[in-house]
Amino acid sequence: MALTAEALVNKSLELVSPPSTYTQLNDLMNDPNSSADDISSVINTDPALATRLLKVVNSPFYGFPSQINTISRAITIIGTRELIHLVLATSVINSFNGIPSSLININEFWRHSLACAIAAKQLAMKCGQRAAERFFLAGLLHNIGSLVIYQSMPELAKEAINGAKFGNEVIYLSEQRIIGFDHTEVGQALVKAWRLPSSLEEVVRHHHTPTQSREFTLEVAIVHIADIMVSSAQLGHTGDHHVPPLDPKAWELLNLEPAVLPEILQHVTTQLDDLTSVMMSS
Repeated sequence: MALTAEALVNKSLELVSPPSTYTQLNDLMNDPNSSADDISSVINTDPALATRLLKVVNSPFYGFPSQINTISRAITIIGTRELIHLVLATSVINSFNGIPSSLININEFWRHSLACAIAAKQLAMKCGQRAAERFFLAGLLHNIGSLVIYQSMPELAKEAINGAKFGNEVIYLSEQRIIGFDHTEVGQALVKAWRLPSSLEEVVRHHHTPTQSREFTLEVAIVHIADIMVSSAQLGHTGDHHVPPLDPKAWELLNLEPAVLPEILQHVTTQLDDLTSVMMSS
């Protein structure tokens, strides 16, 4: 019987555990009887996580004028929802180990993902979206399925990477041809297994095929554009040697002038090195 994306994820969950702290915090955030102190207490039970979060919050990415020394203070400054998203972001970045360096440079993978995250957040803000931090998370996780493939089936992953490189095709088409499914399907199955928001599930599944999105069309379109922007600018590398094709309808949906794109890319390049450094060293 042919292996499916869902079966691969179920097998991989032994290697990559779901971000339980994030799930716990998300439940607390949705509980009307919980408080910021409850959130802070959960985070502080994991000293390594608390240290990582404070390192990010005190980085130039946020640019706060004074030092933030406690999780309680961080919640007050950036808000509960954004802090919980940072919990997920730092947890995921620290989850994937043992991927062969001959296959992919993991630092370059996360550099691309973080660039996409910054670009997606900036695009969302230009589109007048509130709670733009959710777009940061969507941009960060859009290629998460690739890491599952790289970790769980490195030989087939290498074949797909080389097939795309020398066959002049984007990697998800090479994966479909060689493996039978692609990183977007694996990513969707992982997001579902982790019980993350359905908007993330749709972004991960359709960031290459935004017109197939049904419910979260703007979120998918924004990450689609962000991915193409940072791929064109060669910010990081995920294993794909070609810039994914642009869907014109996704760009139309954003209703932005092309002049905003160089401004956003400048913002990305200004923030990327500092953010990558603090997230990868945490």
